[in-house]
Amino acid sequence: MHLMIPFAGSLDPHFEAALRELELPNLSRLLGLLAPVEDVGDADETSPLPPHDHFLARRRGVADDHPPVAAWRVRAAGQDPAGAAWALLTPAHFAIGTEGVTALGPETLGLDDAESRAFLDALTTALFPAAEGWRTAWLASGEWAIAHDELDGLEAASADRVLNRGVETWYPRARRLRTLLNEAQMLLHDHPLNQAREQRGLRPLNAVWIGGGARERGDALPADLIVDDRLRTPMLTGDLYAWSEGWKALDQGPIAQALTAARSGEPVSLTLSGERLARTWRRQPAGAWQRLKDKFASTSASVATAVEPL
Repeated sequence: MHLMIPFAGSLDPHFEAALRELELPNLSRLLGLLAPVEDVGDADETSPLPPHDHFLARRRGVADDHPPVAAWRVRAAGQDPAGAAWALLTPAHFAIGTEGVTALGPETLGLDDAESRAFLDALTTALFPAAEGWRTAWLASGEWAIAHDELDGLEAASADRVLNRGVETWYPRARRLRTLLNEAQMLLHDHPLNQAREQRGLRPLNAVWIGGGARERGDALPADLIVDDRLRTPMLTGDLYAWSEGWKALDQGPIAQALTAARSGEPVSLTLSGERLARTWRRQPAGAWQRLKDKFASTSASVATAVEPL
């Protein structure tokens, strides 16, 4: 098995401190049995895509800087990308503060499916009409996608980079993307759907974020790869308690299962991804003598030391 955990580490000092205080015995023991074999990323937290996207792209055989993440999501949702250049469209709330504009993600909006579809329909009619070559796809209440030839190759930061952070740093350089983002804000400002939300005391959906566009290519993910992304929402909403609890649940669940597999001599890999790197540790198949040693060994590794560089 190969267990992959995105958002395992953060450069935020509060998350770093919380990780040092967490007791994750199974992860510590598992790291003691594995050896680091690969880093994906360039130690630069300002790159448009986070390391976990690059890691997953490489597992599909795509190693360039513009993997078709949106097209893969469209296919995973049961729809055919049909060779189009797809980009992810993420509903958001841009909150204006004294230090700039912060992008708050769909988890903070409380959208249900019907309301989410209504917002996408409004955007489709005004900004992405089929008559002009646009396609739209509803993937989930907090994730949509758009497709058009003009999106192909346009670089833009992933929403995973932008949410819960200042927007200015990540605003796309491509003029067409900037125009679409601005037009969406103007459309959503004081839209009847948002008026209804405000009457219910809800935060308005006043913006969207558009990820970079690309056409589908690459292979399916390996069958033995398990991606557990339960840490994503707590990280992107700044919920330190939920993130810590998510780590504890991982330690008692899939990490404990990986530890059992490693101790039995099965080939096991673990990938932890943060803001700069996705690091992989691996356990090769062990012989009978090695399995006997592992059974009685109490080897462990420092979790904070392993994760903090990510």
